[in-house]
This record gives sequence, structure tokens and C-alpha cells, in this order.
Amino acid sequence: MIKIFLISLASIIIGALINPKVGKKNNQKLISESTILSEPLLKSLTNRIAKSLNLAEIPVRVHEVKSFNGLATSEGQIFLTRGALDDFYNGKVTAEELSSIIAHELGHVALGHAKRRMVDFSMQNALRIILSLALSRLIPAIGTYIANFITSILKAKLSRNDEYEADAYAAALLVKSGIGAEAQISLLKKLETLGADRGSIPQWLMSHPKTADRIFAIEQLIEKWGSKD
Repeated sequence: MIKIFLISLASIIIGALINPKVGKKNNQKLISESTILSEPLLKSLTNRIAKSLNLAEIPVRVHEVKSFNGLATSEGQIFLTRGALDDFYNGKVTAEELSSIIAHELGHVALGHAKRRMVDFSMQNALRIILSLALSRLIPAIGTYIANFITSILKAKLSRNDEYEADAYAAALLVKSGIGAEAQISLLKKLETLGADRGSIPQWLMSHPKTADRIFAIEQLIEKWGSKD
């Protein structure tokens, strides 16, 4: 038992030391592979979002990859992918719908999800080690696989909770800025088809709640806010 505790503690400490360095390196890589967003219509919408937050501007960069995605780094930088911007130019999505991605990623930043994930990753590794050592003694053949399965479920659950929180933040921000949460809902309805012609599903659908559940949660929020008028 002491051995398991010491191994787990070492895993948490090592993760706490390494993860920030890895995160910083990944951030630098993203910046080197991206350009500053210059699309006028989309910039005008991000300026409206910035104004609602009492900010001068919200810097957004375009990650030069073909997939449809948006992301936020632990340092608070917001990215749209080139694939997402291409879908805008091709008429598959509107500028308002892309602005809802930016609002969503701002939610991850404001709520501290990216930084919290770095801590969670260390804790999950420690849990995986504890379960693997314990279960391998009880079920030698498959103990490690069960441990990996349990920690994967935990990771997915935490990720889904973050998405609901970021969706709620984005909906409030879009309403406040006058863009409206309807753009957020319409984009979610399109997500399963976006990127299909490039042979991949949108990364927004990975480790995320079911699209219908996300839409329902946003609609409930809009209804709740409307009832207060």
C-alpha cells in the first residue's frame, strides 16, 4: 500500500512539473503554425463580443490546418482552424456561427478549464496507476485494461461537464453582445456534417456531450432568461 501511495505521489509531482512546460511548448507550436485573423466580418463580431466584456479586442489566430475546430490554450489564446474559415468562405457556416466558437473558447479560458485539465491529467495518471496495481493483483490478465477504461470514463465525464459550462458562458456572451445564441444552436446542428468532405469529423464532437443534449441545454437557458424579461 505504501509503495502504491509513493508511486502515485511521484506521478502527481512529476505531472505538476512537466505539464506546464508541455503546455507552453504546445502553445508556442500553435502560434508558429497560425496567422492572425483578418477576416473583416468575423473581426467585427469579435469586437462586439470584446465590447460586451469591456475589452479593447479579442485576438484570434487561424491555425493552419484543414479540420473544423476552435480551441483555447492554457495561456488564454483563442484559435480557429483554417478549415473552419474555409467553410465560412464556402457558405457552409455564417460569421455569427463562427463567432459562437470564439465565445465558446472564451468560456473555456474564463472558467479556467485549460489550466484545470493540466491538474486533472496528473490526478488521472495517479488514479490509473493505483487502479492498475490494485486490479492487476485481483485480475492479472485484464486489470490494467479495466483501470484504463475507468480513467477514460472519468476523463470523458470531466470533459463533457466543461463543454456544458463553456456552452452556457458562450450563450450568455452572445446574447449580451447582440449576436444571439441562435447562431450557437444552428452551428451545433451542422457540426456532424462539417469536415466530412475532408475525411474527419469535427474535433468538437470528440469527448463532447451529444449534440442534441447541448442544444437542449442552451434552449433551456434561453427560455429561462426570456422568462425574466
